[in-house]
Amino acid sequence: MNIVTKNIICKNETLTLTNHRAVYWPKQEMLIISDLHVGKAAHFRKSGIPVSTEVLNNDLERLKQLLSFFKAKQLMVVGDLFHAGINNEFKIFRNWLDTVEKINLILVKGNHDKISSEISDLFFDWNIFTTHHISPFNFIHESLNSIDNVFQISGHTHPGVLLKGKGKQRIKLPCYQISKNQLILPAFSLFTGLNTKPPLEKVINYAFTEDHIFELI
Repeated sequence: MNIVTKNIICKNETLTLTNHRAVYWPKQEMLIISDLHVGKAAHFRKSGIPVSTEVLNNDLERLKQLLSFFKAKQLMVVGDLFHAGINNEFKIFRNWLDTVEKINLILVKGNHDKISSEISDLFFDWNIFTTHHISPFNFIHESLNSIDNVFQISGHTHPGVLLKGKGKQRIKLPCYQISKNQLILPAFSLFTGLNTKPPLEKVINYAFTEDHIFELI
């Protein structure tokens, strides 16, 4: 797996963007992702839409390689770890956890994260929050309003950019969106759409391909 990185500075902290939909925070030895959506493919299959379990397996393999690459000691999931409660993909995820080195796991609940007692029992060692603060950042799944003097790291919107060429060529790319007080992460799962609507406030987009990360204003 080709891992490309780009360092940015937010609130005097170095954050490392990757071309694999994850951010690394060196000071905290923390990998940060959003919108893994474990169980989404199984949910589609239950509805009669054939989606392979390889979708999840590929996402988890990519995540494992990122954790190893950075030697991360913490994993922050900024919402929507799960998609639709417990199904057969939950076991795949649970088994995958046993294959990674022991790390501190933090989940900020998203709109899809319906934490049942069964899930809570299996993940008693998770730290689960609605909003979590590690100075100087607030971690929250969906941020609706910018708050002065509070820098938020969130997900939920699955940001992307639409690039147009001269010959009517068009390509959509996932991106990180950064404004004065917020960093919005792309969805980690590859089985998600891209929201290419222009944001309401001025942002810098860091779009990426398999080989490059580049800035768009």
